[in-house]
Amino acid sequence: MRPAILLPAFVLPAFVLIGAALLAVPARAQESETPPLVHQHWSFDGVFGTFDNAAAQRGLQVYQQVCSACHSMKQMYYRNLAGIGLNEDQIKAFAAAILVPGPADESGQPTQRPALPSDHFKSPFPNDEAARAANGGALPPDQSVLEKAREGGPDYIYALLNGYSDPPAGMKMQQGMNYNRYFPGNQIAMPQPLHGNDVTYVDGTPSSLEQEAHDVTTFLAFAANPELNERHATGVKAVLFLVFLTGITYALKRKIWADVH
Repeated sequence: MRPAILLPAFVLPAFVLIGAALLAVPARAQESETPPLVHQHWSFDGVFGTFDNAAAQRGLQVYQQVCSACHSMKQMYYRNLAGIGLNEDQIKAFAAAILVPGPADESGQPTQRPALPSDHFKSPFPNDEAARAANGGALPPDQSVLEKAREGGPDYIYALLNGYSDPPAGMKMQQGMNYNRYFPGNQIAMPQPLHGNDVTYVDGTPSSLEQEAHDVTTFLAFAANPELNERHATGVKAVLFLVFLTGITYALKRKIWADVH
């Protein structure tokens, strides 16, 4: 018979405390869990999907009038807007309404000029340091490929824009943070950007919060995948060609081997 092992008196309370801490971890983690994303209907879903140009143009309005105050789109050119149905004159007029840095004048002072279709989208800040200084130390992410950079893609962006609310009772918020049920950790530095009726759509569509979120998400999906329409059209043609080629090959095989039994 083995002798009983006696533990020091301080060990048992320590085990109790450790066990309680381990049991408390899942509870805290559960408090900050984000709900599952709800899949929205997107015109660009699937192999036959294409961008809804009307929605993307409304999304451009939301970006230009709301999002562009903080977020850049450094990989977008104004000429890319042809991909959402704007013609050459519309693109020139849209770009010309925006002033971008021009060449220095004769005295070496900086100047501004109207943007051209060949220009990048204008950034709201000259550099990252200025962006952080204007946003309490937080750097607003560039939105050029945001749809690809976030897990959940368009569904996540749409949910995030609709996910702001007051924090649950008892939740301690850090200074300068805002509650969002879809953001990891539920605390986000960006204040709620959209509230509904933030823009007046040119086509007269009512600008509810859900509509604005859907439209700007469509535009951001286009910015991240400007070749999607052409890629899907090429894919469909390739599939149809392969189906036709398969039929021709099968008919040829039947003809060649017709006399073999």
